[in-house]
Parts: sequence; C-alpha cells; structure tokens
Amino acid sequence: MLTPSSSSSSSIYPWKYDVFLSFSGKDTRKSFTDHLYDALKQSGINTFRDDNDLERGEDIAPELLKAIGESWGSIIVFSKGYAFSSWCLDELAEIVKQRKERGHQVFPIFYDVEVSDLRYQRERVQEAFDMHEERCKENKEKSQRWRDALSQVANISGWPLKDQYESNFIKNIVQKISTKLDVQKSVLDQNLTILKRKLEELNGLKEDNESIKSGQLQPRKKLKKEVEIWFRNVERINGEILNLENEVRGSNIVSRGFLGETVSKKIQEVEELHQKGKNFDALVIDEPQWIGQVLSTTNLIGEAAKKVMSEIWAYLMDDGVSKIGVWGMGGSGKTTIMKLINNQLLKETEKFNIVIWVTISKELNISKVQDSIADAMKVAVPKDEARTAGFIFERLSQKGKYVLILDDLWDKLSLEEVGIPEPSNGSKLVVTTRSSDVWRCLGCREVQMRTLSKPDAWSLFSQKVGQDVLNDPHLLPTVKSVAEECAGLPLAIVTIASSMKGVRDIHEWRNALHELNRPEESVSEMEGKVFQQLQFSYDRLHDEKLKHCFLCCALYPEDREIQTHELIKLWVAEGLVEEMDSMQKEADKGHAILNKLKNSCLIENGTRYPDRFVKMHDILRDMALRITSTRPRFLVRAGLQLKEIPKVQEWKEDLEKVSLMLNYELQIPSQMPPPRCQKLTTLLLSYCGMKSIPECFFEQMHGLKILDLSENYIKSLPNSVSNLENLTTLLLGGCRYLEKVPSFSKLQSLKKLDLRDTKIKALPHGLERLVNLKYFDFSGTSITDVTEMAGGILPNFTSLQHLAIQNFNEAADRFFGIGEVKGEKIGGLRKLEYFEGGFFDLNEWNNYIKALHAPTEGPRQYYIFVGAATFVPFQSELKKVIQLRRRNICTDGFKVLPDVEGLEIEKCIVDLCEEEAFSSRFILPPHNVFSSLSDLYISECKNIKKLFSSNWVLQNLQNLKCLSVQHCKDMEEIIAPESESEEEVISAINFTLPKLSSLILGNLPESKSICSANGVMVCDSIEEIIISHCLNLKRLPLYLPLHDDGQPSPPPSLRKISISPSPGQLVEWDQPNAESLLKPYFKWWQLHVR
Repeated sequence: MLTPSSSSSSSIYPWKYDVFLSFSGKDTRKSFTDHLYDALKQSGINTFRDDNDLERGEDIAPELLKAIGESWGSIIVFSKGYAFSSWCLDELAEIVKQRKERGHQVFPIFYDVEVSDLRYQRERVQEAFDMHEERCKENKEKSQRWRDALSQVANISGWPLKDQYESNFIKNIVQKISTKLDVQKSVLDQNLTILKRKLEELNGLKEDNESIKSGQLQPRKKLKKEVEIWFRNVERINGEILNLENEVRGSNIVSRGFLGETVSKKIQEVEELHQKGKNFDALVIDEPQWIGQVLSTTNLIGEAAKKVMSEIWAYLMDDGVSKIGVWGMGGSGKTTIMKLINNQLLKETEKFNIVIWVTISKELNISKVQDSIADAMKVAVPKDEARTAGFIFERLSQKGKYVLILDDLWDKLSLEEVGIPEPSNGSKLVVTTRSSDVWRCLGCREVQMRTLSKPDAWSLFSQKVGQDVLNDPHLLPTVKSVAEECAGLPLAIVTIASSMKGVRDIHEWRNALHELNRPEESVSEMEGKVFQQLQFSYDRLHDEKLKHCFLCCALYPEDREIQTHELIKLWVAEGLVEEMDSMQKEADKGHAILNKLKNSCLIENGTRYPDRFVKMHDILRDMALRITSTRPRFLVRAGLQLKEIPKVQEWKEDLEKVSLMLNYELQIPSQMPPPRCQKLTTLLLSYCGMKSIPECFFEQMHGLKILDLSENYIKSLPNSVSNLENLTTLLLGGCRYLEKVPSFSKLQSLKKLDLRDTKIKALPHGLERLVNLKYFDFSGTSITDVTEMAGGILPNFTSLQHLAIQNFNEAADRFFGIGEVKGEKIGGLRKLEYFEGGFFDLNEWNNYIKALHAPTEGPRQYYIFVGAATFVPFQSELKKVIQLRRRNICTDGFKVLPDVEGLEIEKCIVDLCEEEAFSSRFILPPHNVFSSLSDLYISECKNIKKLFSSNWVLQNLQNLKCLSVQHCKDMEEIIAPESESEEEVISAINFTLPKLSSLILGNLPESKSICSANGVMVCDSIEEIIISHCLNLKRLPLYLPLHDDGQPSPPPSLRKISISPSPGQLVEWDQPNAESLLKPYFKWWQLHVR
C-alpha cells in the first residue's frame, strides 16, 4: 500500500507531496522511520511512505518513481542495509535526477552508517555493489548510475544520528524541514495572491479597451497591430495563468523547477501589459485593405461592353437599386465585366465595407455557396447547413454595406436558404446568369449583355489572329468571314482566332469557314452554335494526344483550379506524355503541352497562383464533357458531394474514364454488382471518404491502367485488384487506415506505386516482380522490416526514378526503410531522381556516395538522414537536404554531396584536435565547394571549439541564408583563423556573406567571439540576429554600410536583433554610434530550441 500522510491531493503548491521517504524497510520500517513519519505527519508535512514489504530483486513499482517526481523534496534514511536494496538505489537515482532537473530538495539522514563509507563506497557499501554487479552483469550502466547517485547525495550536508536520542534527533529534523518548507510556501502564497490581483486589474483594463474599440472600429478602420498583439497577449497570459493554477493545484510537477520564479515572471509580464494597455493614444487606424479579393482580368473590348459596365456601376451607386441581374449567353463577357467591377470597387469607392465574389457551379450546392461566402469573410462556419444560414445572415447583416457577387448562377436560388439577407441600407446583390428566369425570380434590375458589334468583333479577332495573317490580301476576305461566324461572342472570337494564329494557308481558312457553317443538331440552337464554334478550336489541335490532354482537364470538378504538376502526372500516367528517361524531361514536355492549350485559349492560368494552377472556363468544360459523352466516353461526377456511387446502369461498357474524386462522403453499396467496363482505363476515386470497397468491384475492369484511391478510409484493398494485369498506376497514399493489400505478383505492368501514410506493416507480396516500377513511395507506413528488399529486390528496380522510404520506429528511436540496405545498392540506381530515406550506419552513407557515378550526378532532389531518428524538417523550398544525428565524426570526416542546400547536424561527437575547425571534417570531392548550401544547422554537438576556418567560409558559404548554432557547450568561435599566425591578418578581413538573412546562436556558454579579433561580417541581406544565453559573447561583428556622408547605417534588410537574457552584454562595437543605430532593432525574443 502506498501511503501519504494526508488524504488531500489538491495542494495549492506545485507538488502533490511535501516529502518522499526513502528507506530500507528491513532496517528501519518499524522503528526509526515509523517514528519519523509520525512526527512529520503531526507537523502537517504531507509525506509519502511506501508501506509494502518489498521483495529483493523485484522491479521497482512505477508509483514510487512517480511519487518522487510529485514531491517537493526527499528524506533519505541511510541505514546499513540501504545499499543492499535495488529498490532503494532506484529511488536514490530518481531523487538525484529530480534534483538536477527541477531543484528537488534532498535531506540525507545517516542512521547507524558512516558518511565516508557511503561517499567512497567501501566496507558494507562495497559489498552491496559487488552483489548487485554479480547479479546484473549485463547492466553495468545501471550499477554506475547507482554509484554516482550515492556519491552525490553523500556529499550533501545531512544529519548523522551518532549518540543522540532518537526523539530529539527526529524533532530537530522535522523542525528544520518544516521551517524551510514554510518559507517556500509563504513566498509562493504571497506571489500567487499578487498575481491574481494584478491579473484582475489587467482584465478590467481589457474590458475598458474593448469598449473603446467598439466605438472606434468603424468601416475602413482596423485595429493597430500593436493593439491586436496586446489583446492576444492578454488572452494568452490569462490562459497561461489558468494553466499555471491548474498545475499548481493538480498532481503534475512544473518542469522548470520551483514555481516561485515562474510566478514572479508572470507578475512582471502582467504589470508590463497593464502599463502598455494604458498608454494607447488610439486603438485603430485607417484600413487600406478591406475584405475583398483582387481578380485577374482582361481588357474590355467594344463600346457595348463599356456601356454595360457603366450601367452596372450606376446601379451600384444608386441606393434605390438593391439587386442587379447581369444576363446573356455563355462566353459573352459577363464574368469579365464583373471582375473589372469587383477590382474597381476595391480601388475607388468607400461606399461599401465588403465585396464578396462567389463562383457558382452548374450543379448548385448550397453548402458550397455558404463556404465560399464564409471564406471571403474569413470566418469559420458551423457544419450544419441550417445553422450556417443563420450564421452567414448575422455576419452579413453586421458588416454594414456589402456587395455580394454571385457569378454564373444557373438555377433559381433561395437567398434565405443560403443565409443572404435581402439587401438594404445600400447593400447590393449582383448575379450573372445565362437565364432571364433566374434574375426575374430574384427581383433584380436587368442588365443584358449583348454580343459585340461587327467592328468591335473584328477588332478583337484581329488582335488575336496576328498581323501577318491580316497583311495577306488573299486571305483577308475568308478571315473576315470566319470572324463573322463567331457571331460577336467574345469567348468564341478569342478561342478561334488564337487557334488560327499565324496560319497563312488559304485552304485551312476555307476549311475553317466550312466547319463553322456546318449545321449543328442540339436541344438549344444557340447552345449548339456556341459549342460548334468552340469545338472548332478543339478540332484545330490536330494532335490526338493534345486533344486528350484537354479532355482530361474535364475530369476535375467544375470551377476548381487544377494543380499543374498533378495534371501533368495524370497525362504521364495516361501515356499522353511519351515516356522519357527522366521525370524532369516528362515534366518539361507536360508544361509545353500546357502552354499549347493556353495559347489556344482552351485553358487559362489560375487566379491566385497562376504559375502553379490552371483552370477551364465552364463552357469549355461543358464542351469537353459533351465530346466525351460519346467517344471517348467519360463518366464525370467529381466534386458533387455524392453520397453513393452512380448506379451500375450508368457504368456503360464503352466507358474509358471515370472521375468521382472529391465526393467526401461517397460509399459503394456492398450488394452492388461489379460494373462491366472492360474498356475502362482510368478510375479516379481520391478524396471520397470511402470506408470499404466490395471485394468483386474491380472484377470486370481488366483494362484498367490508372487507379487512384488516395485519401480514403478503407482498411483493406479488394482482392480483385490483384488481377488488374494492365495496371500501370496504383495510388493509395493517405489511406491512413489501410492495413491489408492483396498480392501484387500479377501487377507486372505497374510503374507507379504510392503507399505513403498507410498502416501497411509488411512489403506487399509479389513486390519483387514489379520490375517496371519507376515510382515507389512507402514513407510514413508501418513497414519496419525490409530484409527482403535488402536481400536483393531493390537492384531489380533498374528503372526507379522516385524512391521514398522513411518509417519511424519509436521503440528503437530510429527510422527504418533504408537502414538495412547497402549504400552501394541505392547509389547503383542510376536513374533515381528523387530519394527520401536514410542510412543508420555512417559507413553505408559513405558507400552510397562512393557508389554514385559522380557525386554531382546523384538525385535531383533528396531528403537524406544519416544516423538516428530524423528531426525538425527544413523549409519546403529546399530540394536537397542532409540530416546527420547521433554519430561520431572521426578524423576521416563526413562525406557530403556538394550540391546540398540544407545541412543539419545534431547530437554528434566530433574528433578534433585543439586548433582544428569543425569545417575541416566536411569531405567534399576534389575541387568542389558547397555551391548551393543555403541553410546550416548545428545543434548539441560535442568537442567543437571552432566551427569554421576563415578561408573555408569565404569559399563555401556565399549562398548561405540561415546559420543556426545551438547547445554546443564547447563552442568558442564561429569563424576562426587558420592558425595562430593568421590572427593578425584575419583582423583585417571582411567576411562577406551576401545572402545571409538569419543568424541564430543559442546556449553557447563558452563562445567568446563570432569572428576573431577585429574581423567583421558583411551581411547586406541580414534580417534577424538572435543570440540567446551566450553570456561570454561581448561583440557583435556586424559591418554597418556607410552613407554618402561617411556615416554608418544599419543593413537595409535588418528587422530585429534579439540578445537574451540582456542586450547589455554587448559592450564592444566596431563602428562609431553602432550601438545607438542598432538599438531600435533590439527586441525580446524567445529562442526556439530545435
């Protein structure tokens, strides 16, 4: 039984027990210790005592170690049998650990033992350790830990019993512990009371400032940044103090030692916040940027369009008009005009507080409309549709005057269902639509979009077709006739003229005219005419693969921008981009295709990220789906929030591609028969939230080549997948519950296999037969045993271009996946362009580099860890990263690839002579330097006194952007001279680091200089300098550029300098007025410990 002396566990102090009693039960349980425990209890000292008779050799109960950690201090009763008990020694080791880590108090009592015997471990103490070491020969570390703990505690002043009466002896001990404890509790009580009072005053000031804020925060006004930060800090400090009180009252120990120091710091911080909050002259400033999004636009063509824009603008300025309906046929320029008006509202008028743009898809979805409005207002909404409507209604009503633009509304819409209030008090609703019924139903003021006049249409056509065509008199009549066939529709004019740009052959122009004149059967004659005009541009592509690339764009949801690299990957998988010997070449070819489609105006750049996304005009997507309704036949229901997969009747036998992606709650009925789709080549089911797939689902899909099941909730992959012998791409990445996959032995056509972030525990059966693999990713899986791969599978994958294997095993504190594979086998994969993995053994890393054909011909992109578990990831833009951890770097050095961009070295022991710099241990190929090193992090490394030599810096760090050196206890200099004789020379050197933007030095207790003597660092790009707990560092050798008048000035890019605990430690400056010039940049900063 584990017994505290008090039943209360809700002490207001940062410990659960006042003291923990450590004693040998055999010696003193029923005598001295029992009397001591009773006396402590009588004095109100909450004492933990173990009442069990413990059997020798048993593992110590975890409750005991926990109780030590929950106690303010420990009383250790050393008796003759104490050292013979392994439990007592375990307690002792934990007590010493707690003393070191958090100031745990230790009170030794030497009961019938000599202090010197304990201190020097002789006589019976030595006998005890001989016994322990004989029993536990395999665990010498534990025995040494016990010895160290015993030596440390024996050197602490305690109470020897000697010839005293036990009652007086105990009384004296209890009195002294009680006095010390009372002092500790008294200080803490006082400080806690002061902290609560000052926090109450701060919160009162916060309420006052919130009232002032409500009055000052008018339209086009915003809170000052410093006021925002102040309010956030007040919220933060309230939360921190609440947590502090909970920790104090609870059973958890404050990890930073006694709470008194923490409480004092919080008092100071609350006082500073109170003072700052009283001194604001105003809480708000003018808001230059208000809610609204600038949209990409094109120039307006024609007088008619300008007249329409003026008409819309006039209605927006007229308080008597609340709803405006802009309508006209698809491609007539409605969206273009409204984008221009949107941007004009953002620039010129102060009439409105908020402008919201929402694009409506053809398949009207209320939740999607609500989410778009909420996103524009930068607020989060409830998941329930009805509650969301009320939420949006309230928020829009509170925003004052707003303009809500609903672009491309196809069907009648209930404003109430969405949560849009009836516009009043100057607010406006604008809709663009192809149907007059839509705007009439909403009661809008009509603005009709007309097609372009003949002169305007010809002007636009001329701009797009090119002057060389217009200069040919033989072509001109036919060209004008083709332009007239576009019927003044801007989208058709731009698309057709772009497709005929530069064509000088009269036969092609005549054929174009014939194609545009061909009768078109359609439900809607006008719609058919538009599609006919647009399909002409599609037909002009000539190249069938290029046409299919365009049609593939329709597989993505309507109005959803498409990531260019994802689209190109799909084209590659489809075989629309021919196979090449590198992924980079395939990507380049894909971008060339993208440019052709853009130049033909069949796709366009994305709105927010034009270099990374593309999009399709909804009319062009409709045209693509119209084409694919026959041959090739597509079934596309992407992003429609379907709950159930389409009925089996819709899965026609001649289907070639199916896209159901981004239906987040899609399910496949278990009783659904397998679709008979022998011609189906592509099935896209990513991001569908599916929990299961019927075993037979893929039985009739023998032609399937691409199967994307990424980001679903399935636990197993159906067995019917194992017979898809034509499958080239299988994507299962992000299926976080997936544990079971069938045999892959028949999938010998497979080129791309993505298993990342699944729960698969073993390499799939039959993997060795997938010799055509070019892309293999099983990073983030539960696979830890890769013996089979190490045994010879990997070299079979001679075509492999992308390999990602990085799986962490917590028990071993290491990553598995490549650790057991020989470095020479990875280096022998000559086509590898992307590698993510590592080598547990430093020798295997060296073998990997040796196996590369040339160190400069390794993968184009790599993330490699060497040694134990990897640590903090680098910024995403770095493409070549090496991380070394927990390894000994001997005199042979550490081989590094010269093109590395990010290098991190942590917890390494380096074999260095007294005068050697750590940089001498970087082994680069002959005649090579670090050509691209951008980020360098050194942390918790031992035996490094000098980081860089002076010459090495000048040769290797010209592209360095971030240098971080932390927790290197032996570090004395960052940049050191090559030798003592160079000391005087180096004083004249300017160390130019032209790209360095961030310098972080933390916890370097021996560091005396950043660069020796009077050398200075010329850092024209420096943004931040953070120096924390480098108390011996007195000089900041930052060169200050000179003005024309010869006076120094701070580097133009500098934002902040943080020196903690105090900037006052810097007392040496190289230039006059340097301290006063840099003082405005000094800021308090909490160093982030990597």
